Amino acid sequence: MAERWVKRCMLVTDLGLLAYWVATATRLIAPYPAEVLVDWNWSFLGLDVMVSVTGLAGLWLLRRGSDVGRWLMPVSLALTHAAGLTALNFWVLRGEYALGWWLPNLWLAVFPVVALVVLWRSSRTGRSVSPARTSIRPRRPSG
Repeated sequence: MAERWVKRCMLVTDLGLLAYWVATATRLIAPYPAEVLVDWNWSFLGLDVMVSVTGLAGLWLLRRGSDVGRWLMPVSLALTHAAGLTALNFWVLRGEYALGWWLPNLWLAVFPVVALVVLWRSSRTGRSVSPARTSIRPRRPSG
């Protein structure tokens, strides 16, 4: 059940990032008043696209039954955390605390940590991410 939550949250987050960049590119979201802030925001494009590509590819591959998806999920989550934490650090340095920017970036920084803990715990208890839904698999003997 918890792994399904992780998958759903990843899907929403990855699609949300892509939607944010489409809205930014088409100016549905107003640009920052200072040009340096506009440039700073656009500097995240590559990272955010990598977040979405690795996340969506991982979810798609899992759904298709490929073990590669299991490897892409933590990569995507680590990149997501890096993007959120970097943005939060910037706003702290500037001393700006607008909820409109803090809440999404808090999500990007905190959700991946929780998700990685959930995935790690489930792998230690014999549960693992399955292609379509969470399944319980017996632990393999080590050695």
